[in-house]
Amino acid sequence: MLTRILNLFKGHEPDPLPEPDARLALGALMVRVAKSDSDYRFEEISLIDRLLAQMNGLNPVEAAKMRATCEKIEAAAPGTKKFALLIRETVSFEARLEAHEALWQVMLADGDSNDAELAVVTQVREALGLTEADCDEARARVAAK
Repeated sequence: MLTRILNLFKGHEPDPLPEPDARLALGALMVRVAKSDSDYRFEEISLIDRLLAQMNGLNPVEAAKMRATCEKIEAAAPGTKKFALLIRETVSFEARLEAHEALWQVMLADGDSNDAELAVVTQVREALGLTEADCDEARARVAAK
């Protein structure tokens, strides 16, 4: 009887995280960029939700749930390069450019970019197989919006 009562206080084991696919990997990378400056702001969170909704055809609630999953994956994830390689191996060049542009949007969402965020974006660019010119074009498109 005491064992059953103690087991109630332990709670249940958390649900296992899904194996990341390219969509979840990109979401986790967006979260990683936003968190890289140790200041995960509302502007960044809401932009990630909008981008996930737009890129995956989700409604706002579904996008928020996906972001929450991406946050958990990001926290448990190995290096940034592994996620970027997953995207590189599974999507087209155009989709990789779109992914990189999404990362720039997140980086610039709070109006305060810094070296930590830039380092993550640069590492992803390299792992995605994109050139510096591709990066410059993605940033210019984001700045023009």
